[in-house]
Amino acid sequence: MFKKFFTYPVFLVIVLSIIGSILFGALLRHHYVEINNERFQSLKKTAVFFAEIPMRLKTMVIYRTTNLNKLRFLTKHKDKKRFEQFIPNKRNALLVLPRYDHSISRSVVDIVDLNNFEVLHTYKHDIAAMNDQVTNTKEFPRIKIDSLPIRFIYQHPLILKDGSLTSIYGPSYKIDFCSNLKWTNDEEAFHHSTMLDYEGNILIPGSMNPKSKYVKKYSLKNYADDSIIKINKDGEILYNKSVTEILIENNIVSNNFALNSYVSLNEQDPIHLNDIEPALSDTQYWKKGDVFLSLRLQSSIIHYRPSTNKVINYIIGPFAQQHDVDIISDKEISIFNNNNFFVDNEYSEVVIYNFETKKFRTLFNEQLQKENFKTTSEGLSHILNDGALMVEEQNHGRIILFNNQGEKEWEFVNKDKNGNIGFISWSRVIEDEIFIEQFKSLVKSKKCLN
Repeated sequence: MFKKFFTYPVFLVIVLSIIGSILFGALLRHHYVEINNERFQSLKKTAVFFAEIPMRLKTMVIYRTTNLNKLRFLTKHKDKKRFEQFIPNKRNALLVLPRYDHSISRSVVDIVDLNNFEVLHTYKHDIAAMNDQVTNTKEFPRIKIDSLPIRFIYQHPLILKDGSLTSIYGPSYKIDFCSNLKWTNDEEAFHHSTMLDYEGNILIPGSMNPKSKYVKKYSLKNYADDSIIKINKDGEILYNKSVTEILIENNIVSNNFALNSYVSLNEQDPIHLNDIEPALSDTQYWKKGDVFLSLRLQSSIIHYRPSTNKVINYIIGPFAQQHDVDIISDKEISIFNNNNFFVDNEYSEVVIYNFETKKFRTLFNEQLQKENFKTTSEGLSHILNDGALMVEEQNHGRIILFNNQGEKEWEFVNKDKNGNIGFISWSRVIEDEIFIEQFKSLVKSKKCLN
């Protein structure tokens, strides 16, 4: 019987199958391990396509769709209400709420009145038409795939005094109050956050291309050369400085840092700049024009002075892979700690660093643990003028506001009308009374056609 089984054709099929499996595995290894090697591109793409079929099928079953472009549903807070207020409190503040709505298969930005959580205005522009304006196909070859309307998210949108909105999605862009596109900038790949500096310009993390001098020196093509980019309100780049250059020029790392981190760690993204917080005034510990940089994959906060190209403080501490750094007083900053240590990493935290005492403390840690609050990536915190704390659990589509006593004031879960939960992508609170009055006046008199 065994002799009949091991006939020449069967033996040949077995041998060819083994050889094929070895070659298939070698192509996958070449794709995922030898990331700088451009050989066999077509074969590698084919191998990856077939390797991902089981995961794609699993995704189709879980999310009951054949459209793999659509963002996934979130499930952690499926049993919670969309909005629940626990302590009535009148607040003259606006919430800028960028969120994905599964019922319409796209993202929107709601401007919410925190007096009553009423949506005052919604931004929802023509994403496909914006994609058509991107001409830098070398930088953004997949813009019409990666930023399809069904996948697009508004990242940390910034509302300007005239009611216009600027944000990023690879390119940066601006839309007016009625969601009409005003400009796009596709010179660089922008990412993560948008912040106004003291001159009214916009600071955004970016990835430099062409690369900065040290990265060029070692010919690291796929290295994410994160940089501080400053643009004006017309979308023109005024300043672009590589963070890798900053670290090397300030002797924080040696001048072969890019090579070592890239090869020894097999890491394309060793910096991962995810927030730029500008200093708007002078204090004893910083000057107007300084910036605080959150470097996720260095687990550090850099206090940098662009005017002199000097790192003033290099801050490491009880936080790991953090997002979002905020100036909260004339001597303190807050850090949203994703808390991705190897141990004791169940909950995200808000860490306060005091420049006077050089000590850290946590804010409302017991409350966050009680709420099972954890986002492995993204996320942010915002301390309001009265000491209340808002935290965003981005990975799970939830925002919580604690009052200044640590009591839960309200909770929002980004559920659509069908009960499906979508992402929130960096919200912000506005407490400027003049701005709020002007914005409500725009809402009252708006004549938008869309």
